[in-house]
Amino acid sequence: MKPAWRHPGREMRVAAALFCIAGLLAPAAPASTLKPETVAAFDRYVELAEKRMDAELQDGQFLFPDSLPADAREEAYASMKRGQVYVAPLQTLDAGQKIKVRGGLIHDWVGVMFIPRHSVADVVAVLEDYPDETKIYWPDIQAAKVISHQNRDFVIYLRMYSKSIVTVAYNANFAVHNRDYGPDRAGSRSYSTRIAEIADPGEPDEHELPVGNDHGYMWRLNSYWRIEQKDGGVYVQIESIELSRTIPTELRIFFGFIVDNFPRKSITRLLVQTRNGVLNPMAPK
Repeated sequence: MKPAWRHPGREMRVAAALFCIAGLLAPAAPASTLKPETVAAFDRYVELAEKRMDAELQDGQFLFPDSLPADAREEAYASMKRGQVYVAPLQTLDAGQKIKVRGGLIHDWVGVMFIPRHSVADVVAVLEDYPDETKIYWPDIQAAKVISHQNRDFVIYLRMYSKSIVTVAYNANFAVHNRDYGPDRAGSRSYSTRIAEIADPGEPDEHELPVGNDHGYMWRLNSYWRIEQKDGGVYVQIESIELSRTIPTELRIFFGFIVDNFPRKSITRLLVQTRNGVLNPMAPK
């Protein structure tokens, strides 16, 4: 069956989620430069991760819980049917060894949720409602537009925003490729092509910092979505792979726990926002 490619809006949810960690690290992070060896390590990680994803599709393990042992799999699905979001950290190895990322950190997380009495088409309708993306995910996403598209490939722009300890914002472009995997399954892969941190966001003199020579809160972001209809509803899964700067040694004990656990709350939030958009399509955002 020839894939049918869809609208590119859905990757903004993970962009909003994972870059929010920037606000937590901002007071401690001086300027940092993205190095070629850091990019090479990230690219290698992505290469191996996507090989694993392709194998999952071939083996019929469309959703992450399908790969778990029987007891854990049953509990994961049961919890999702109770309305909970299943979230777990992932790690891709290279020949059994952890990939060393000099000058950077890779954050790889997966989240899955269940929406009862709805279909793949219902979810896609929300994700394709591009003008309303900023309403559903505000204030994390403050602007979005399609820059260009050719056949079934899109390039989009996002204005991403986070305010915690300090305010952090980005101008970011993504190349997005979306497809169907049959009548009851859909998926999407998106890749950041440009991420520019904004200095003094919201001020009259706001401006972009040089790409790759900024605070290093988010240098790369890939998002992988899967949607499957079964069990009287639809499951929505997102896996995100992000590259950021390392944490200074003297701050690792304190900030390391935050970096390792903040994505859990962020992914839960973005999936719940997506579910709310499906369940209440006419409700004010």
